[in-house]
Amino acid sequence: MTGWQTLFYKEILRFWKVGFQTIAAPVLTAVLYLLIFGHVLENHVKVYDSVPYTAFLVPGLVMMSVLQNAFANSSSSLIQSKIMGNLVFVLLTPLSHWSWFFAYVASSMARGLAVGLGVFLATGWFTPLHYVAPLWIIVFAVLGAALLGALGLVAGLWAEKFDQLAAFQNFVIMPMTFLSGVFYSIHSLPSFWQQLSHLNPFFYMIDGFRFGFFGQSDVSPWISLAVVGSALLVVSAATVKLIQSGYKIRS
Repeated sequence: MTGWQTLFYKEILRFWKVGFQTIAAPVLTAVLYLLIFGHVLENHVKVYDSVPYTAFLVPGLVMMSVLQNAFANSSSSLIQSKIMGNLVFVLLTPLSHWSWFFAYVASSMARGLAVGLGVFLATGWFTPLHYVAPLWIIVFAVLGAALLGALGLVAGLWAEKFDQLAAFQNFVIMPMTFLSGVFYSIHSLPSFWQQLSHLNPFFYMIDGFRFGFFGQSDVSPWISLAVVGSALLVVSAATVKLIQSGYKIRS
């Protein structure tokens, strides 16, 4: 194995060795969300005419799990290596900045998609789902996991201690995730909040992903694809530039 493949393998082993914490725990959390919100709101909320609320909720929970865990993987790995001091062993290797980027982002995608699949299989016991456009499901899951994996690298590079990383996650990632339409359609919001939601790239990831299941969405999936693809390119370019410059890892 060479270069980024070796680092990728190391990152896969890192989260797989504690799979009960990194995979099983997020799946359980998503199932609890489904049980609580589905039970309480099933007979009170109807987003699409032909879709029960519990079925509407499942794709949002799956995508939310993919995004949160892809971010957590790259960000936690980098901050742990910085604090424990073993990042120097990676810096001593002749790996290029592209190798760093591909290894960390690919491993984050692997964890995010693994958790998402686990959530999908676990929630499938509670409500049947149909697949109108499976290709859209795959595209948005992959792009979303890659985007959050890259954003996790930015957070890991910026943070110098766990408190800073927790602040980034609590004040940036969590609000953007929960205000993205996981539990509701943005058409149910007042006009101001609808307009604000359209500035949130997480909304387009979840809305496009949900379109693959029901063939219905708040905006066109092509618009969502354009927004998510553009966001991925911008964040990836910034991430590669930061790694290349050695931002907070070589000084």
